[in-house]
Amino acid sequence: MLYSFPKAIFIFIVLFTAPRLILAQQSYPDPVLPDSIPRMFAKNILTDGLSNRDFTMSPSGNEVYYTIQHPKFLASVIIRLKKENGKWGTPEVAPFSGVYRDLEASFSPDGNTIFFSSDRPLPGGKPKRDFDIWKVSRLPNGKWSVPENLGPVVNSAKNEFYPSAARNGNLYFTVEASYGKGGEDIVLCRKTIEGYAAPESLPEAINTKLGEFNAFVDPDEKYLLFSSYGRADDKGMGDLYISHRDKNGNWLAATHLPAPLNSDGLDYCPYVTPDRKYLVFTSNRLRNEWRNEKAVTYKELVSLLTEPGNGLDDLYWVKFNSSW
Repeated sequence: MLYSFPKAIFIFIVLFTAPRLILAQQSYPDPVLPDSIPRMFAKNILTDGLSNRDFTMSPSGNEVYYTIQHPKFLASVIIRLKKENGKWGTPEVAPFSGVYRDLEASFSPDGNTIFFSSDRPLPGGKPKRDFDIWKVSRLPNGKWSVPENLGPVVNSAKNEFYPSAARNGNLYFTVEASYGKGGEDIVLCRKTIEGYAAPESLPEAINTKLGEFNAFVDPDEKYLLFSSYGRADDKGMGDLYISHRDKNGNWLAATHLPAPLNSDGLDYCPYVTPDRKYLVFTSNRLRNEWRNEKAVTYKELVSLLTEPGNGLDDLYWVKFNSSW
């Protein structure tokens, strides 16, 4: 049976209740929101001086995943942060990680799947020497399933990294493809009724002979954010770029993201939050104190070597501008 509410009550519910729900869903582990200047994300919580990289957030806004790595890649573990009763908890190892080298978790737009890259053994215990794309699915009880390899259509004898899924199921990722245009290419596996179609290298508007990697696709495939190394406008060890799609579905020539987003370090692993307001990315840029030409005390030296901005990977965020 349908009930009708007086118009005044309906307006009260919409104006006062809904905004509070939206604000609750869009809170972040870092309570200080960024502006147009990149700043460290959740300093001393997620960005803590370890090698912290890549980032994804559930559409509900209640889960965050990122990766902690050993600087020599001896270990790579996906970390989870959960929000319960409106309060963010503390970092913990994701339930599907902690044994093998796992990295680059990425939520599907509906929040029911997490894709990630891993060198874990295939089913049956067959060892892997390269990285494949895997996934876990959310179970009815809210927990995550046993990881599932996406299979030989998506995965190859080469490394597959940084999966990013569109709303229609299309999957974008990085691979050193024999059919590609450079060292690493950003490729697309289109979702079909049967599963995934064979990967195809994205056009020259995105991929070049230099190598492109770690792409985030807008859920509606309106734009693609990615990194590239060695282009004429590259400021350092790899910069962030964006390509938009025109009304005919063609990718337009990628453009360099403006200063000060890119640095003289490596800037990569872009991710736009579900509310489309903020860009989170990884950078190994050094803090300004490294550039001071003066002697340091022992205490200052320990700080430079162990705290965020020490040259290991850190998480940054900035207000996203769709007109980039």
